[in-house]
Amino acid sequence: MPDPYDPTPVQQGITVYYCPLVVGGVSFAIVEDRKWKSSPTPTLPLARIVNGWAQNPAYNAARDGDAPGAQLLGPRQIDFLNHWAADWSGGVWMKAVISQTIFADVVTIPKGARNDNIFPKLPIPQPGEYPKGDVLAADHDSGGWPQSGRNAAVRAMRRGLAIHISGDQHLGSTVQYGLDEFDDAGWSICVPAVSNIFPRRFWPPEPGRNWKPGSPRYTGEYFDGFGNRITVHAVSNPTVTGVEPALLTNRATGYGIVVFHRATRKITMAIWPRWIDPSQPGAKPFAGWPITIDQLDNGLTTAHWALDPVTSTTPDPVVQVVDEATGEVVYTLRIKGTAFTPRVFKAGTYTVKVNDKSYPGRQARKL
Repeated sequence: MPDPYDPTPVQQGITVYYCPLVVGGVSFAIVEDRKWKSSPTPTLPLARIVNGWAQNPAYNAARDGDAPGAQLLGPRQIDFLNHWAADWSGGVWMKAVISQTIFADVVTIPKGARNDNIFPKLPIPQPGEYPKGDVLAADHDSGGWPQSGRNAAVRAMRRGLAIHISGDQHLGSTVQYGLDEFDDAGWSICVPAVSNIFPRRFWPPEPGRNWKPGSPRYTGEYFDGFGNRITVHAVSNPTVTGVEPALLTNRATGYGIVVFHRATRKITMAIWPRWIDPSQPGAKPFAGWPITIDQLDNGLTTAHWALDPVTSTTPDPVVQVVDEATGEVVYTLRIKGTAFTPRVFKAGTYTVKVNDKSYPGRQARKL
């Protein structure tokens, strides 16, 4: 690990490790999404949280859970992410964030269950079987809570058009985050456990909004248990595999591989079963993968406003877009080539910076 971005210890002298790491021109922001996270138990006393789960049936996590002042990454790490998102020095051409877990709750649980101790006891479905009776979970131990902290983290990552790589949920998934609307932020891949005693699952009662016919019923646009926007593209749900030892393989154990394609600025994600060697002929990942996206998909999918094109005399310059009304950096990236048409999310006046040149007063036009 590189040295921490800011090595100042937290309370009780506990050290920190959040930092940037550059490998092959890809800049990884390694963050600590557990260390600063608020405890939901004292923060939401009316919910009666026990080990992340509300025991009060009158509590609604999406309605009542976003407690004022509750933190996920905390101010220090948000400041770090904003600085990191704008720093493309040293020839960096792609960005990714690594954390313990995704910033959403991509889990369902049988209706009426008050904690996740039920997961190891649930039957594993046969191939093609779709368990009924689940509802979207609201596990406060997930990165979906607190909502404002989650949104601040997702927004900061979007400023660098970064993909999010994580694990910890015991369940592999690939989703695209939403902030103000679906798909207006980056993509994430959550890798499964390699050995799993908690086989979590995602069996929502209805297909997501804008579900594509032919896709699994659990895909599409959802508000998770905390009301966060997510578009679910693939999930490695537990299923009977016929591979021994069944206690290991039926619980969707595996690993993830993310490939960054420098020539095309594409990113390919895949979740692989533990027992599959991807180098072998005919090897296939879990159903739904691989998924390939463009670098610009990590935030600009719904950017339906455009600024005038910019050009550079040097190849692959760094372009930064600043909202003149707020002074906020919308995003920064190293483009591919010498020409780029910046896209933004709303009408307004923007400054576009290309390396050391600045072009103020750019008006956004609707595409």
